[in-house]
Amino acid sequence: MLKQRIITALILAPAAISAIFYLPINYFAGLLMAIIAIGSWEWARFMGLVNTIQRLGYVVITSALIATLWFLLPVDETWLVITGVQHEITSLLWLSVIWWLFAALLMFSYPKSSAFWSNNKFIIAMFGWLTLVPTWLAFMVLRTNNYVLDEFQGAQLLMYLFMLVWSADVGAYFVGKSLGKHKLMPNVSPGKTIEGFLGGVVCAAILTGIVGVSLQWSNDKFITALLVTLLITSISVLGDLTESMFKRQAGVKDSGSILPGHGGILDRIDSLTATAPVFALCYLLLA
Repeated sequence: MLKQRIITALILAPAAISAIFYLPINYFAGLLMAIIAIGSWEWARFMGLVNTIQRLGYVVITSALIATLWFLLPVDETWLVITGVQHEITSLLWLSVIWWLFAALLMFSYPKSSAFWSNNKFIIAMFGWLTLVPTWLAFMVLRTNNYVLDEFQGAQLLMYLFMLVWSADVGAYFVGKSLGKHKLMPNVSPGKTIEGFLGGVVCAAILTGIVGVSLQWSNDKFITALLVTLLITSISVLGDLTESMFKRQAGVKDSGSILPGHGGILDRIDSLTATAPVFALCYLLLA
């Protein structure tokens, strides 16, 4: 399993980096929309949808929501010259943050909270839209930052987010495997440990330290970046655990099987679905 994970990661990582840096904005938006569509296909399993037509219906609705956003808020006009990001976009990102706070309550109170949503397909569908659609929007906010003056600045922002999540994921995996003894949320994901979580935070903090030193950040910027790192790594665990909660309720081990050693698309982007909107808001508020 570990060998498959490494091979898949070695293929995916360069592909993701190339797409982030070199795809034109609209092509990048389209690729991300396709990835989200696959994620929505997998989310339909959490709703108990097994019929292909029903699952495709959920994919079409999810894609239509993103397409509507794309039409009403063109990605090449995300950042306005005078006012920054459009107010509608900021409001949608705040809505996503509210959803993740609510998801945290559901996760911490699981399985008692499952009585509220487990038998209602529409509620689970809403949860999926609140998870997936803002992810696309947050990625575009970050990728298009200062794009007219520097086409790679937004790509660097996204890459930093990816590296934070990846470093936290790697640290949590190896520290959890070697030192993990105390369960983090046994009712949701028995394999995750407090030691693994702390290992992920430390690895992400080390990454931030390296980036800060290389870019010669001021003390204030360095402290702010470390606080954001702590927030983002904690939120990434929330995204992972929330998906685990839905998988456990649906009785499935992985969201899909498209990625050998990793499972489905959702199994790979679950942390990013939670962290991207929060990271985008942090950047808007603190930059």
